[in-house]
Amino acid sequence: MGAFGDLTRINTNIQALDSLRMLQRTNQELGDRQLRLATGSRINRAEDDSAGYSISKKLEARVRGQAQALANIGDAKSMLTVAEGALGTVMDILQTMKEKVIQAANDTMGVDERNAIESQLDALAAEIDDLIADSQYNSRSLFTTTPLTFQVNAEAGDTFTVTIGTLSAAMLQVSDADLVVTDASNASTALANIDNAIQTLADTLASIGDDQKRLTFKMDNLSISMNNYEAARSRIEDADFAKEQMEIVKLQILQQTGTASLAQANASPQAVLSLFGG
Repeated sequence: MGAFGDLTRINTNIQALDSLRMLQRTNQELGDRQLRLATGSRINRAEDDSAGYSISKKLEARVRGQAQALANIGDAKSMLTVAEGALGTVMDILQTMKEKVIQAANDTMGVDERNAIESQLDALAAEIDDLIADSQYNSRSLFTTTPLTFQVNAEAGDTFTVTIGTLSAAMLQVSDADLVVTDASNASTALANIDNAIQTLADTLASIGDDQKRLTFKMDNLSISMNNYEAARSRIEDADFAKEQMEIVKLQILQQTGTASLAQANASPQAVLSLFGG
């Protein structure tokens, strides 16, 4: 509420001061409303809403962290896809090996033919080792006992760990020394080794598939969570354009009436001159 002034005292024009104060307040609020329309944000400075500013910035930080975690999950799936592709090729090699061993187990094969088949098996075993050694992602070997840890959310401890394990032709028992096909009996033993290797590889591929599925669920959940947090931040921080425009129209009217009121208050002391009239 403004102070009361006496119009017969002209050194201090209380009515003009009150009008000026209200006009300045209107201008300030009008400027704030126009800034909100320009930026789209209800909170442009901490002083606009200190509590809302703090909450919205925390929500914004979490959403940005989750966005990066979402990218991390995509990278993790890509890494596991590289490993899966390599194992798929190894599986094709093992199936080729099985065909050749079954062929060598047949006594229609002579010594030279079986020696040729064994040479081919040796070459395939060497290729398995090459594939495993070359399977890397960003210069990191994939087939290792060292766990692969992925950051899958915005907080410390929100991690997902995958261990693919080491593989080689010797571990699968399909190396040069493991596959001998000089006769039907040895070929039968080699065939059993290859069948075991195929089962081991199938189990590893299934495990990678399970990990990829879990990452897909995490990705879907993270996307939903990001949308919800972004909606919460928007309700706190973003400007309501319809409301702001309505307030601006009101303030523009008050600005005009305030300017007129100030002009009248400035002119009021001139009435004192009538006291000096003849």
